[in-house]
Amino acid sequence: MLDVAIVGAGVIGTAIARDLSRYNLDIVILERDNDVSCGTTKANSAIVHAGYDAPADSLKGIFNAKGNALFEQVCQDLDVPFQRVGSMVVAFNEEEMLTLKELLENGQKLGIPGLEIIDAEAVYAKEPNLNEGIQGALWAPSAGITEPWELAIAYAENAMDNGADLKLNFGVDRIESLEGGFRLHSGDQSLDAKMIVNAAGVYADAIYGMVTETPEFSIHPRRGQYYLLDKSTEGLVNSVIFPCPSKLGKGVLVVPTVDGNILVGPDSEDLEGSEKEAIGTTKDRLNYVRQHSAHLVKNIPFGETITTFSGLRAEPTGGDFIIGESDQVSGFYNVAGMKSPGLSSAPAIAEHVAGLVVEKTKADAKADFVATRKPRHKFEDMSDQEKAQMVKEDPRYGRIICRCEMITEGEIVDAIHRNAGGRTLNGIKRRVRPGAGRCQGGFCGPRVLEILARELGEDPLAIKQEGEKSTILYGETKMEGAQS
Repeated sequence: MLDVAIVGAGVIGTAIARDLSRYNLDIVILERDNDVSCGTTKANSAIVHAGYDAPADSLKGIFNAKGNALFEQVCQDLDVPFQRVGSMVVAFNEEEMLTLKELLENGQKLGIPGLEIIDAEAVYAKEPNLNEGIQGALWAPSAGITEPWELAIAYAENAMDNGADLKLNFGVDRIESLEGGFRLHSGDQSLDAKMIVNAAGVYADAIYGMVTETPEFSIHPRRGQYYLLDKSTEGLVNSVIFPCPSKLGKGVLVVPTVDGNILVGPDSEDLEGSEKEAIGTTKDRLNYVRQHSAHLVKNIPFGETITTFSGLRAEPTGGDFIIGESDQVSGFYNVAGMKSPGLSSAPAIAEHVAGLVVEKTKADAKADFVATRKPRHKFEDMSDQEKAQMVKEDPRYGRIICRCEMITEGEIVDAIHRNAGGRTLNGIKRRVRPGAGRCQGGFCGPRVLEILARELGEDPLAIKQEGEKSTILYGETKMEGAQS
């Protein structure tokens, strides 16, 4: 029987796995999809919030403040991009200026560093492309941007480097109570664990409902839709730009990404509890994003859009994070309702939950835990001398596969063969970015597919775009029996 089964391989589940891998525990991460970071983690605003907005006595407020402070070291250890670009909440009238003062006071209670209200002159000095009429802004220098999917991948890889296991395509559909633990089923597969950590995102209520008839919470999905603009728009804004918040969230924002793009969104649309796969985009909600972002930033070049997408947030009853051991089921830990600022809070949540499990198990710390991940070779960022040396050592780094992002065959091969390595086109895209540029994989996609099939020893027909049903190839052209 394993010690701990973590259900869900998003940034929360993988962060907990990495912190638990510091101890002498047998750990497995269970994921219903065929890669890590396939839920909320792959489709959000990629912001590390400063932490001034959630109530000071809430779990969101407490863990956001602690998580932000830990982020720099975590990303340094795991070779994940992170930039403290700061954020602004802008106010256009006196009522909104009063909201800024309330946010400032709340942030001061939480100990958020460097918070200040700046006047219009200072706002436009930092962000000249903002719209006219701004009276002031709340400036939070500790806010940052990162790549959430890359962070989850890095967490999983480092946990596996330290002995954790990962089971993909293991969608938990039934849980049995055993003497001293649980049996988790996925179709005809099963495994036993003494403890369960439920980090299943929008499905956390369903997982909890497998062990109790009277769960204390439920989750409904809240969808947000986005525009991603080409790198030619870099510099439109330099920091994260928020409107004043509302009861539905932080509002439509405009934010730079660590890769040089501009992200615009999201809207906020409450869905029915059964719509936990509704990740399509809609014309009316994307128009909403355009209209509301235009209030913040003038002349946003939506003609430079390279893709639109949506993501689901897990909106819990009660509105706050749900973290801790169930009062009803011993050994079952809920880590649910991980809406914003879940990403920002992840390092602190992982420390806390790992602490609860270790306290219960009395597990010893490992003497040989390795906190760092093997660095990735990012060819485009190397000097000419470094590139020449890299190509000399491995000629695959001299073959450019993705011209938009200047990604080499060597980088793709490395991403396949690491722990928690990529197995799909989108999985490779999340790890090293082929297909993330202007052509969205139109040119490099077939080459990436060939490399995946070769390195994995699989038939090219077996390679997927994303999930198990996202077939790319059905047969050779004009091949007898091939589907059109």
